[in-house]
Formats: sequence, C-alpha cells, structure tokens
Amino acid sequence: MTSPIYCETIASHPEFRRLSSIDGIAVDLRYATPDNFVGRDLYSPLDCGFLHQDAAAALERAVAWLRAHRPDYTVLVLDALRPQRVQEQLWQALQGTDLLGYIAEPTRGSIHSFGMALDVTLLDAQGRELDMGTGFDDLSERSHPAKEAEMLARGELVAQQIENRCGLRDAMFQAGFVGINSEWWHFDCGDRLLVRRDYARVL
Repeated sequence: MTSPIYCETIASHPEFRRLSSIDGIAVDLRYATPDNFVGRDLYSPLDCGFLHQDAAAALERAVAWLRAHRPDYTVLVLDALRPQRVQEQLWQALQGTDLLGYIAEPTRGSIHSFGMALDVTLLDAQGRELDMGTGFDDLSERSHPAKEAEMLARGELVAQQIENRCGLRDAMFQAGFVGINSEWWHFDCGDRLLVRRDYARVL
C-alpha cells in the first residue's frame, strides 16, 4: 500500500495535475458549493481541483474522442479529487438513512480520494447541461444506469435522456473509465481494487 498524502501538499506532488491544465473541459466542483446533497461547501479551504496524472490523461482521451465524434459537447467536471476527510463527512451526513449505499465506506475509501475517479456530465454547444433525467447527486433509482430500461418502460426516463447518458458513457468508456450501476455521472479510472492497492490516498 502506498503511503497517504495530505491534500495541502497536492499542488507540489509530481503525480497530480490541476484540472485547469486539461484543455477542453469545464469545471464546477459541486462539493465546493452548497449545490450538492449535503447542501454546504465541503471543500473550502482545501483546493480539490486535481486529478492523478493517470486519470487526467484518460480525461484528455475522452475530450479528444468528443472533439472527433461530438464536437458540440463539452465535458463538465462536477467532482474529481475528494480527500478522505471529506468522504468521512459525506458518510456521516447519510447516517440513519437508507442512502449509505451511495457512499463508499471511509475505511475502504472512495476512488475519488486517490484522484482516480470523476463525476462528470456534458454541456451542449450553448453551455447548458444535457438532460440526463436527474441532476447530479440525485440519490434515487432514476440515477441508476442499471435500471434505465426499467425506468424507460415505466415512463420515469425518456429515450433522449438515456441517449444523452450513453453519449457520456461512450466518451468515458473508450478512454479507459469504468461506470457504476447507481450513478450515471460517476466513472472510475481503472479497477478499484488495483487503485486501492497501487495509488496513494489523499487525506
């Protein structure tokens, strides 16, 4: 296991890159605002606008694919590096609810805390978020990629919303990201077990 590092030192760490160094993306880190399911800024005064260099390179591949196949779309990054201490706050915020399945248990750790996961959506040519059927951090079954066919059949999603999600997945999957069953916006860069074994956790 690689020794953990502190978020306060991330700017000088050679394996991490600022999101601002990645061309062709937009950034709106929702946990640095009240626009998230907790309803408050969880990041300040920490600077969380970073990714591990491996995830940053994969994001650049996703941007390049979109530029070639859907030049009218832009990746909007909603969350990237999420320090362990913030993951613990999210875990605590959901205690006593039936929503804990949406949050990685802190001792196991979120892949976000290694700088190897992204929460993303797409913007159209006018800079508007595509309609994905739910917003970011909507902790309901309508957010579950695994339930899209069921939600479509019940009329809780429409075909265009699923098509928009598929366009996002196409861009991310071909770049090496892996989705999860419960959040259309979340993508891991590579295998979770290998990330937890081989990468440094950010505290």
